Amino acid sequence: MHGPPEEIASTCEHDVVDDIDIKEQNSKHRVDSTNSPNMAHPAQPVDKLLQRPLYVFDLPEELLYTLQLKLQSDAPAFVEPVAPQSRTTDQPSESADGSEESPKAATTCSLCGLSFTTLLDQRSHKLRGKQPVDEAEFEHLVGQLDESISGSDSSDSEDDEEDGREGTGRKDTTLSALLKRQAKVADGDAEDAPVKRKKGAGKPPLLWFTSSKLRSNTSLGVYRAILSAEEQDAEEQLVETVKRKQLAAKPQPPPPHMLKKAAAQDEEDGGVPLPASMIPKNTSASGPHYFLCMIGGGHFAAMVVSLTPKLTKKAGVEDRTATVIAHKTFHRYTTRRKQGGAQSANDSAKGAAHSAGSSLRRYNETALTQEVRDLLSEWRDLIDSSELVFVRATGSTNRRTLFGPYEGQVLTLKDNRLRGFPFSTKRATQSELMKAFVELTRVQVNVVDEAALAKQAEEAAAAAARAESVANAKASAPKPVKLTKEEEEALTHTTQLQAVIRRSKAPAMLSYIQTNKLSPDFRFMPHHENHHAPTSLHLAAASNSAACVSALLLKAGADPTVKNESGSSAFEIAGDRSTRDAFRLARSQLGEAKWAWDTAGVPAALSQAEVDKRTAREKDEKGVEEAAEKQRRQAEMERIRKEDTEKQTGAKDKKYGKGHGLGLGPGAIMTAEERRREDAKGMTDEMKMRLEREKRARAAEERMKKLQGK
Repeated sequence: MHGPPEEIASTCEHDVVDDIDIKEQNSKHRVDSTNSPNMAHPAQPVDKLLQRPLYVFDLPEELLYTLQLKLQSDAPAFVEPVAPQSRTTDQPSESADGSEESPKAATTCSLCGLSFTTLLDQRSHKLRGKQPVDEAEFEHLVGQLDESISGSDSSDSEDDEEDGREGTGRKDTTLSALLKRQAKVADGDAEDAPVKRKKGAGKPPLLWFTSSKLRSNTSLGVYRAILSAEEQDAEEQLVETVKRKQLAAKPQPPPPHMLKKAAAQDEEDGGVPLPASMIPKNTSASGPHYFLCMIGGGHFAAMVVSLTPKLTKKAGVEDRTATVIAHKTFHRYTTRRKQGGAQSANDSAKGAAHSAGSSLRRYNETALTQEVRDLLSEWRDLIDSSELVFVRATGSTNRRTLFGPYEGQVLTLKDNRLRGFPFSTKRATQSELMKAFVELTRVQVNVVDEAALAKQAEEAAAAAARAESVANAKASAPKPVKLTKEEEEALTHTTQLQAVIRRSKAPAMLSYIQTNKLSPDFRFMPHHENHHAPTSLHLAAASNSAACVSALLLKAGADPTVKNESGSSAFEIAGDRSTRDAFRLARSQLGEAKWAWDTAGVPAALSQAEVDKRTAREKDEKGVEEAAEKQRRQAEMERIRKEDTEKQTGAKDKKYGKGHGLGLGPGAIMTAEERRREDAKGMTDEMKMRLEREKRARAAEERMKKLQGK
């Protein structure tokens, strides 16, 4: 059984430790069967070789010797998350006679590399809205930076000395030192300058392989980051490179009692045991190993992991585990809570704060930097002997902590072994480093469902056909005919007239018709949308606007005989009597000879006096009806009230009997006992006793008066 490390050897100290195992979650090392995005496929039986995860440095022989490089498809550009490079600077060059090579060089920003058409544009770009400073003030401002511009505490260098000997006779200014420093970084001559990488579209993070021992739709992926730049460039030798990187599993050490037994046997044979210093040490640190570290947000974690798998047995089954040679984690409070950002970044942006928390964060930043650098110095031998160095350092402060420059620095940006993690990572912890190591050294398995691919292709073809049909339908659809000027004016008149008629604004309607010199029988546009009410008179009748009907007939001179597409005149679509009366009044006032009123369906003429008389008669009739209705309602209410009274009296008589109700009438006769009970209602015992005493006293007084009278 071959597989990636499922148990991790670890220790809480940073000293070199060998063969210590910690159980990892088995779910993190299962076979990763993936598909293309948005593609679901049914579960398929896993090949026998893929029943356990594959470790890239210990592949099964039957899989290793049938491995073939798969043609790399044109994958999207992938930028490897390495430490960012310093911004390069183009220093203006001069010809031998001291003049500039071209006008473009004179209007080019030395720091940004941007070109400008005029000198004024270049100066405004450099100032960026700020006031210019003289050279003395500029040197004072630059002197306050955290690092020396020239890259060291001293501004003198070999180049400066050579320039002085050539006859310039003056010391370089701060600006020239800055430009020289940028030129060194751009050329890669500076000590802390990053390694220049080839510019291009980028390559995918995984290299894909196939094998005849696996199904045709199964591919194996290996991260490019675990290969050197030379190995990545030689693509035809990638299979041989993978074969060369295979490592034999380290055998499990014998149990302690077997070691004691072997030592006792040597003593019996008369042998003399060698001293411990002369015993060859075959530790994991002597084999190939990786250095991994992460720093960010006050958290730091570093680990050295051996690539040689360790052979173990679990429940009688052979298994492989990895060995952590050394590891260490630090954490200090350096980030402002609820605000984010390091304290040094906040000080640079807003000035130094003077709170207790800011002082504590500044101290912790310094202490964390020192602790990390001390640890790197202590692990220098392990780091120098590591095959690859994986680093995640976000922010300039964290990168400065690792890469300096500082005296005795261990890591450098020019190291060809330097790599970034080609996947997302979380907070810097030991477990996160181990997850990253497992992800780097695990072979990715990609199973493509051919049926799902065919279904997806069919769906894409159907969608393309639908889109093409829609495009053809749009292309074949008749284009709207451009309206003439007269038609546009007719549409405008239609909108305005319909608005005022629907709001029953007769004066505004007449004013608009007269102002625009429209016919009173003007037909609305478009005709197919106004087939029910094609004219203003039809619309006024349908809207029950008697005022607009009267104004159109009497003042505008509208023709009531005009009919709509259904053959109905304006009178025939009127909705209420007042609107119909407006037509009859117009017939009376305009006369019978004005229009063919019978053709328009208008009944006999009706004068205003007849209308008023009819209105008065209807009002009187309505008043009589309302009075009769009011009288009827009063009689009905009286009857209901009387029935309720009789019903309540009957209920009391039924419950208490006649003459014994709670409310006794004036003719009711009460006995002495009933009178006493009636008088004592609502009294307390004390009040009743007082009343009895008062009654007895009055009775005694009456008796005394009677005796005195005798």
